[in-house]
Amino acid sequence: MQNKFFSEFDRYLFHHGTHYELYEKMGAHLREIDGVSGVHFVLWAPNARAVCVVSDGNGWTPWHDVMEKVDDCIWELFVPGMCEGVKYKYLVVRADGSEVMKTDPYGFRAELRPNNASIVADVNKYEWGDKEWLKEKKGENFLEKPMAVYEVHLGSWKKDLSKWDEDQYFNYRELAHELAEYVSWMGYTHIELMGICEYPFDPSWGYQVTGYFAPTARYGSPEDFMYFVDHMHKNGIGVILDWVPAHFPKDDYALANFDGTPLYEYADPLRAEYPEWGTKAFDLGKKEVSNFLIASAFFWVNKYHIDALRVDAVAAMLYNSFGRGEWRPNEYGGNENMESFEFFRHLNSILRQRTDAFLIAEDSSILPGITQPAKKGGFGFGLKWNMGWMNDSIKYYNTDPIFRPYHHGLMTHTFEYAFNENYMLVLSHDEVVYGKGSMINKFIGNKLDKLGSLKTCYTMMMGHPGKKLLFMGQDFAQEREWNFKTGLDWHLCDDEGHRGVLECYRALLHLYRERPVLHNDSGGPATCEWINSGDYNRNIFTFIRRNPWNYNNALIFVCNFAPVERYEMGVGAPVDGVYKRIFSTYPDLSPLEIEAKEELCDGRKYKLIFNLRPYESCIFEVPYKESTPEEIETEKKVRTAIKKAHKEVKTDNSHVPQVPPMEGEEAKKPTKKKTVKKL
Repeated sequence: MQNKFFSEFDRYLFHHGTHYELYEKMGAHLREIDGVSGVHFVLWAPNARAVCVVSDGNGWTPWHDVMEKVDDCIWELFVPGMCEGVKYKYLVVRADGSEVMKTDPYGFRAELRPNNASIVADVNKYEWGDKEWLKEKKGENFLEKPMAVYEVHLGSWKKDLSKWDEDQYFNYRELAHELAEYVSWMGYTHIELMGICEYPFDPSWGYQVTGYFAPTARYGSPEDFMYFVDHMHKNGIGVILDWVPAHFPKDDYALANFDGTPLYEYADPLRAEYPEWGTKAFDLGKKEVSNFLIASAFFWVNKYHIDALRVDAVAAMLYNSFGRGEWRPNEYGGNENMESFEFFRHLNSILRQRTDAFLIAEDSSILPGITQPAKKGGFGFGLKWNMGWMNDSIKYYNTDPIFRPYHHGLMTHTFEYAFNENYMLVLSHDEVVYGKGSMINKFIGNKLDKLGSLKTCYTMMMGHPGKKLLFMGQDFAQEREWNFKTGLDWHLCDDEGHRGVLECYRALLHLYRERPVLHNDSGGPATCEWINSGDYNRNIFTFIRRNPWNYNNALIFVCNFAPVERYEMGVGAPVDGVYKRIFSTYPDLSPLEIEAKEELCDGRKYKLIFNLRPYESCIFEVPYKESTPEEIETEKKVRTAIKKAHKEVKTDNSHVPQVPPMEGEEAKKPTKKKTVKKL
């Protein structure tokens, strides 16, 4: 074949798992050769006997456009005259001689289900307008910035009742405007999107992916989705994408048994599947499979300007025993999947090094170092979902207030490990499905009790260290369990009680964004201290969020999880002066200033005295004091340490594979830059 598109160097990088822009070569690409326009196809199918492209451009005629095997595993074909919008598949003759129609693993666009053909698409022609957003994020340490995430399932956020079809989906562009307006008004900083990578089965919510390079056609075209992300960025909203590198479905037209052999999945029957989900497990021991997934991550960041990827089912990837009755031990006899260890270390290291994006681990494992740099033995994730906080908190919420004193430790224990990882506190879609009920129905009591409890729950969440995530509908106390087939019950916002929850959470979001002591998670354990962690008889929690060096700009949280009013309640205070109540879960907030009384309380020299209503949470602002020379010096040291740690993460390449030189070449040694002294 003349004018090979997938060069020897491309193959070299691909087989070493380091072709990070692999999507620029694999798949279907519009191209011009010798003045002739067409589409160039490249496919990895090492064990196929023959491959051809069938499309609506050739009348779906087999063996009209036959691909050529240019080496032992890569197939190529240039089809003159083919253009954007053509639907196509690969007809693959498998190793056993059987034939199967396959979609393009690297396809940029797919048909709307139940159809599943790939579609030729140009993902380079959209004119982006988010230059200022990208400039602002350049080199940013996100741990020092607010991150309050609104988790959204686009198909059920709101329905287009003007449409007569069953789905009643809004288009990406329509959703962009409505969502941006709501998210901005509420005060969220990011949205996290469920189910954007193309998938066939609606009840999977997008977690059984067949198109790792294609946004789902349910809501529009690739350009429509680019517009969505662009519009979010123009409105100051970050976009996080759910990404599923653990497993894929068995649909015959997609990745499973692609060339007649277990190509993308493990051949080992004890590792090939996740029986619990009925899906195939990616074989990360193959460099080409690892490269496929790494290129997918880079694709969404580079082509769609995605700010972060939330990695689904990390624990399933880290353990060979996950969901399996019988499992294969690793070379050391343990149940850890060492190939996944290296995959995550490689991907996290190179992604953080080359871009300003990062990965978020949805991880329930007990392995330490998920968010530690790879060179320190960690996995390099930017954030980890705090599943322990979520589970313990919900257990406490499910308990009657009479019995909560016996479970007080569930709420205080989470503070003990709050800084062991870079955590995100999550009340996600997983907590409001499969009979678990909505957030408001996790509480005991009548409607007023539940509404009050929910507001106090959100207040304590906002004060607890860690980034925040809340699933759609829970900010206005959706009563029904989430159903992906129906829209949210937005009419509840007209009810005074539900509107009260919405206004409460909105006020908390704005406070979270405005106060660095709440969102700066780089300061470590010194930024959070208990006032009274043992007030179990009254179901009350009091703590302080502060700077690591002093109490300037510090906030005191008082959270009451009991349906009892506490008259002249005393709370220990760190310094003297006048404290201002800047937030209450009760809507009739009136200005309240309290002079700290010099009296021992909660082991502190000063005391605040005020009335605390049933299920009420309050936030008080600590009086400002002039910083001492010692505090100024401590601040300098803390900021220097944070800056150094961020730099180490961005430059960590300890687990990026060092590709050996190609045959006939010598390994290049790094050259030191010469420094020239200025005269």
